[in-house]
Amino acid sequence: MSVALPLDGRRILVTRARQQAGGLADALQCLGAEVLRLPTIEIIPPETYAHLDAVLEVITGFDWLIVTSANSAAALADRMRFLRIPAERLTHLQIAAIGSATAVAVERIGLKVSVMPEEYVAEAVVAMLKEKVPGRRVLLARAAVARDVIPEQLRKCGADIHVVEAYRTVVPVDSVSQVRALFGEGTRLPDAVTFTSSSTVNNFFALLAAAGIVVPAALRAVSIGPVTTQTLQRHGWKPACQAAQYDIPGVVEACVKLLAPSHHRHA
Repeated sequence: MSVALPLDGRRILVTRARQQAGGLADALQCLGAEVLRLPTIEIIPPETYAHLDAVLEVITGFDWLIVTSANSAAALADRMRFLRIPAERLTHLQIAAIGSATAVAVERIGLKVSVMPEEYVAEAVVAMLKEKVPGRRVLLARAAVARDVIPEQLRKCGADIHVVEAYRTVVPVDSVSQVRALFGEGTRLPDAVTFTSSSTVNNFFALLAAAGIVVPAALRAVSIGPVTTQTLQRHGWKPACQAAQYDIPGVVEACVKLLAPSHHRHA
C-alpha cells in the first residue's frame, strides 16, 4: 500500500522568478503537491554593466565584498568570465553572503565566504559587519532596486561603501494573463501561495492590480521570513505561516506545517 505524501492533493502557488522556482517547486512536488507557477519577477541584466565592470577591474583596492543573493553571485561570475578576471584576484577579499544559497553560489565561483548571517535579513548583515568594516572599502553587489539599509548603516559605522547594480528585477508581461486564469471565477483557489522575498510580494500585488483582481479572502500566504512578512502585512495580508528557517527548505517545512493533514487534524 502506498504511503500518502504530506502535501497530497494540495495546490501550492510558487511566485519566484522563472530561473529560481525549480528548487522550491521540485521539493513541494516530491511531497505530493500540485505546484502552480506564477513568476512575479523576471531577472534581467542592468541597463549597463559599466559600473560593475569598472569596480571588478580595480577589485584589488577593496577589502570587503557583500553579496546579497545568488543572482548577484551569478552576475559577478558572468562578468568575471567576460573580463577574464580569475577568482584569484578576489581571494584577498573578506566576503559576506546573505543566506545559505548565496554562500553556495559565491563558493562556486571559487571564493571563500567569511561571514554569513543566520537571518536572511539586511539588519542581520549590518549587525554582523558593523565591527568589521570601519575604515574599510566595501563593495556591495545587488539588485537595482533594493532597500538601502545595508549601505546606510555601514556608512554610519565608518565604511567606505560602493554599491553596484548587478541585475534588475521586472514584472513578467505574460504573468498578468496567468493571474486572470488562476483567480478567475469558478477556478479552484490554490491552498497556499509562497513568497520568498519582498519583491515577490510587491510584484504579486502589482500583477493582481494589472489584472483587476483583489486577493481572495480565503487565500493563504506562506512567507520565507520577517522582512517578507512585514511586506505582506503592509499590503494588508497576514501570512498563515512564516518559515522558521529563512530559506527554501524552511518554506517547504512551513507549507507542510500549514497544509499536511497530520499537522492540522487536531487544530
